[in-house]
Amino acid sequence: MVDFGRILTAMVTPFKEDGSVNYDLAAKLAEHLVNNGTDTLVVCGTTGESPTLSWEEEYQLFGVVLQAVAGKAKVMAGCGSNSTEEAIAATQKAAKIGVHGCLQVVPYYNKPPQAGLYQHFAAIAQASPEVPVLLYNVPGRTGQNLQPQTVARLAEIDNIIGIKEASGNLDQVSELRRLTPPEFQIYSGDDSLTLPSLAVGAKGVVSVASHLVGLLMQEMIEAYTSGQVQQATAIHLRLLPLFKALFITTNPIPVKIALKLQGWQVGSTRLPLCEEESEFSQKLEIVLKEVGLI
Repeated sequence: MVDFGRILTAMVTPFKEDGSVNYDLAAKLAEHLVNNGTDTLVVCGTTGESPTLSWEEEYQLFGVVLQAVAGKAKVMAGCGSNSTEEAIAATQKAAKIGVHGCLQVVPYYNKPPQAGLYQHFAAIAQASPEVPVLLYNVPGRTGQNLQPQTVARLAEIDNIIGIKEASGNLDQVSELRRLTPPEFQIYSGDDSLTLPSLAVGAKGVVSVASHLVGLLMQEMIEAYTSGQVQQATAIHLRLLPLFKALFITTNPIPVKIALKLQGWQVGSTRLPLCEEESEFSQKLEIVLKEVGLI
C-alpha cells in the first residue's frame, strides 16, 4: 500500500494579477512545502480552488507539481466531481500524468443517498484500480455526510486506502477507526483536530496550516506517536490560534492572505471567493506575529 505520510498539504493554487494560473510559482511553492514538512501535496482540492479551475488547468498543475517535487514527495490529485462519469474521466487522465493517488470528494449539491455514495466511489476505484483513492468527507461543503458504515464497505475495495474526515465530529472518527481495518488510513480534515484525531486512531492530517508550520506539525505528530503527549499538546496549543485564524472566513482566503504576508505572491482567490474587509488581514497579521511566522 502506498504510504502518503502524515502531513498532506492541501496546496493553494497561485494566480497572476490577470487571474491566470501562475504555474512557475506553483512549482516553487510545491518545492518549498516539501522542504518544510509536507509528505504529500494535494493539488486541486478545496484549498486549491478546484471549483473555479478548468480541468485543463488542473491537469497542467498536476504535471507541474509532479515535476517540481519528483523523487521528494508524492502528489495526490483532486479528481472529485458530483458527476461519477466526470470523476472517472479525471482520475484516468490524472493517472496517465503520473500522480500517486487521487482525492475523491463526496458529490456535492445532488446529495446522493448512502447507496449512491457507495456506488459512486466504487465505480471510480474500479475504473482505475492502479490509483490509490482517498475518500473526502466534508458535509459542511457537500450537504451530505459519508457514514462510517458506508466507508467500512468501501474500505473492502483494494485501492480505496483511506479517508480525509472533515466532519469535525470526533465520535465519527472513532467509529471509522472501529469499523475499518488498521491499514485503512484516516486523516483529519481539520488542522485543529489533528491531535485529538490521532488519539482515536488517525494517521495524520490533510492540512492548510502546513503551508506555514509544516515542520512544527510533523514535530507534534512525532511527539504524540513516540509517547511524548505533553510535548504534542504544547505544540497543539501553541498553534491553535493559527489553526483558528486560517478559518475566520472561507478557506482558502485566509491562507492566501497569510502567504502574501510572508512574501509569497500567490494572488487573490477567484470569484465567487474574494478577499474581504482588511480586518481579516489585520487579525491574521497579529496571529502570524504571535506564532513567530513574520
